[in-house]
Amino acid sequence: MRPPDRRTYVPSAFNFVLLFGVWLLLTHTFTLGNVLLATALAWVIPVGVSSLQTTTPAVKKPFKAAAYVAVLIGDIIVSNMVVATQVLGPPGNLRPGFIAIPLDLKSPLPITLLASTISLTPGTVSTEVSEDNQTLYLHALHVDDEAQLILRIKKRYEKPLKEIFGC
Repeated sequence: MRPPDRRTYVPSAFNFVLLFGVWLLLTHTFTLGNVLLATALAWVIPVGVSSLQTTTPAVKKPFKAAAYVAVLIGDIIVSNMVVATQVLGPPGNLRPGFIAIPLDLKSPLPITLLASTISLTPGTVSTEVSEDNQTLYLHALHVDDEAQLILRIKKRYEKPLKEIFGC
């Protein structure tokens, strides 16, 4: 039996300082007891959840990630206006639908980010990822051309995520 890894008992400095500071800011009490409690929590929480951590793919291109966030923010703003126009217009003009998007992404984190991106953009919401992680299902408020929507999502969101994570 191997001895326990020392790192599992010592949280990273960033996590410790972050949790310590957040606790003090949330409680807004700077007594000795609260500082000791903040210290204990900032130590115990990261150690307690360390066994839950999984390896995640590293961001290979951080500048692409920043550009991705900028595109997403722009798409959210534009989609808000489009959805408002659609919802305030005649209800007969809406053509909602469920769509299955075949995925090229393989890792859980990029797939989750893609699903979150779709859900953050008004007018679309991710509903499920297939058990084999090959297909992402989504609901769209208005679908003119299913193939065009799939192509747009793959080109605008999935392709940059593949580049960001190098997968």
